[in-house]
Amino acid sequence: MARARPPAARAPEGAPLTVYVDDWRQLATVRDRTERWSHLLADDPAELHAMAAALGIPPRGYQRHRRSEALNHYDVPESLRLRAIELGAVPVTWREMARLTREWRRAGAPPARPGPP
Repeated sequence: MARARPPAARAPEGAPLTVYVDDWRQLATVRDRTERWSHLLADDPAELHAMAAALGIPPRGYQRHRRSEALNHYDVPESLRLRAIELGAVPVTWREMARLTREWRRAGAPPARPGPP
């Protein structure tokens, strides 16, 4: 598995960044939908929003964490988790995702900013 860059690091122009999807699969009901949900995060917010748009997730699905921008994410049901992987998201375990977000926070991801994506 490729190492993640902290959010402050930027890839060279045109180089791909990384979107990650974990295997949390928590059973939950969101609106009228009871499914198993996982998390979609990325090295860069723009890439995260682009993947969410490609999956058909509306901007209102973006979850801002109150303590760290590194924890901002979209929740995805299993069907979209699999589709994200088909579109190039890197599947990681929930433990690997926790490690990545810890690294991003330690690298100085700024506090979450209010407002829509």
